[in-house]
Amino acid sequence: MRYSFFALGALVASAVAAPSAKYVLHEKRTTAPPGWYKTTSLESHNVLPMKIALTQSNMDKLEEYLMEVSHPTSDKFGQHWSSKKVAETFAPSKETIETVRNWLTSSGIAPERITLSQSLGWLNFDATVEQAESLLKTKYHTYQHSSGKPHVACSEYHVPEHVKQHIDFITPTVHFDAKLSPPKDDYNLKVKRGNPTAATGTKVNPGIAKSIGAPGSASLPKKGASVNIFGFGSDLSKCNQFITPDCLRALYLIPPVLTSNPRNSFGIVEYTPQAYLQSDLNMFFANFSKNQVQKTPIFASIDGGVDQTQAQGFQYNGESDLDLEYGMTLVNPIKVTLYQVGDVVEGASFNNFLDAIDGSYCTFEGGDDPTQDAPYPDPYPYPGAYTGPENCGGFAATKVISTSYGYNEADLTPFYEMRQCQEYAKLGVQGTTVLYSSGDYGVAGNGGQCIDPTTGQYNNGTSGKFNPSFPGTCPYITSVGATQIKPGASITQPEEACETVIYSGGGFSNVFPMPSYQKSAVQSYFANYNPPYGADRYNNSRMTRGFPDLSANGANYVVAVDGTFGLVFGTSASCPVVGSIITIINEARADIGKGPVGFINPTIYAHPDIFNDITSGGNQGCGTPGFQAVPGWDPVTGLGTPNTLKLLKLFILMP
Repeated sequence: MRYSFFALGALVASAVAAPSAKYVLHEKRTTAPPGWYKTTSLESHNVLPMKIALTQSNMDKLEEYLMEVSHPTSDKFGQHWSSKKVAETFAPSKETIETVRNWLTSSGIAPERITLSQSLGWLNFDATVEQAESLLKTKYHTYQHSSGKPHVACSEYHVPEHVKQHIDFITPTVHFDAKLSPPKDDYNLKVKRGNPTAATGTKVNPGIAKSIGAPGSASLPKKGASVNIFGFGSDLSKCNQFITPDCLRALYLIPPVLTSNPRNSFGIVEYTPQAYLQSDLNMFFANFSKNQVQKTPIFASIDGGVDQTQAQGFQYNGESDLDLEYGMTLVNPIKVTLYQVGDVVEGASFNNFLDAIDGSYCTFEGGDDPTQDAPYPDPYPYPGAYTGPENCGGFAATKVISTSYGYNEADLTPFYEMRQCQEYAKLGVQGTTVLYSSGDYGVAGNGGQCIDPTTGQYNNGTSGKFNPSFPGTCPYITSVGATQIKPGASITQPEEACETVIYSGGGFSNVFPMPSYQKSAVQSYFANYNPPYGADRYNNSRMTRGFPDLSANGANYVVAVDGTFGLVFGTSASCPVVGSIITIINEARADIGKGPVGFINPTIYAHPDIFNDITSGGNQGCGTPGFQAVPGWDPVTGLGTPNTLKLLKLFILMP
């Protein structure tokens, strides 16, 4: 939500009297947020820019629509929707628009003063304070922030009973989303304490979402030793120590790519200040993909996203270099789109990215969370601040989107996560495969954080409840874990769960119920390999989403970073590899006139035989061995690693 409140003058109230109606409470705030203080009431003639967020239609059918185009037994498989159809299907109904509009006009708001937004999600009008207070049965006051910023709000408001179901929320009312410029020492993504809580009772810190790309973020890949790659070439005998593109092609039977169909596309998302160096890409390509030297990704700058070069080092370049070096090499000659999100001052969150590829998401269920997501135009008066408009729409979603970043599920509120998860379902309906890395700390959260069972807060990671990742637990994305070649083994031998430097993130959600497509696999896991932990360790209800869905190698990647080759570890590596494989499958389908595979989970769970089952290794954390890899699906490596030729054969035959 983006708005400001200033006196604009006086409006003449209409003489039409509102009919009698039973009013009910719609929203209420018991106290003002920290730092805000009520000062004075507003003069009745001051004018407020009123905005009513209308309830979207058919959200209760979203999963049904997704399964229709994604389930392998559906006669509508592959019949993905256009963005126009998605917008029309979930837009507020005509009944909703007219019910709210009639309430406004019958309450004295002249019809010509009411406008419907282009997204169909908002009704906008100006009203005097007197009109707004009468309309909403409330009292407005001016609030002052300790920084000096003013804000207009009320403590509660009411709407007619028959109108309530058609309204999501109204502004200005109880929401405090005024943009605040921090003092100098708060610059560059530092966070303050907040009051909201996660599903586990963990206190949610403001700003955690938009700091995902900050140097030192625990979801970034891990750095190993420097290496001399002389003589590597296509030698596969060293793959247990040094992973190269040829190792991955051999491990997962990835075929060469011969075409670049314009209907196909692959996107990798990076969050500023994370950035790639072209000199690193050239160095990698010169050794492993010679015809790509000087090749660059298609650059899509979102909310001031910039491939910054001022700050360099592994903590700034490791993630982007890793993602692009392997993603671009494996799908060559298919072009890769780089979505660079956020400026160098604010950074950005996953919501900021989703806003850019779906303009309706900017306002869905109240829009972005001002305590978590970066506000644009950037209100911070520092060099590099993006002063252009917030990107709401205008960017196309690629057919595959790979993101190697992630939060703890306990970092954010359930409402925040469920809202975002629904957007991933909408992308799936449109035929986009959304991939997220599952995390690098086993059953623990980023940085090895676990949850104290008494206080609900993070501890030092040696005990406590397991801490699942997000969006890995969203049932509408594909979560990618990590494996490794066993020490001393060859690429022809089975891999094991990654236990070198990192441990594959996996477990069970505390927010999302178990989706139908994985019910059989997860129930079989519990029936045959029930973990030796109780509810004091994890959500053992057997009714919640399990992750990851699948895995790929995540250890010993040879990566060029800042002019030096070194080893890199993490699900940050495995995620773009899986993204590359799905892109290659989409290429084969496009070449015979078929569409992208879209949301793959229902299909892969129905055909577990297309994976290399991983049956050894674990994902230790929180003072425990964690879960263990076992035959079939498990919360360490999912269904296993991809056999690309089997995946190709399956998906080529599907509609």
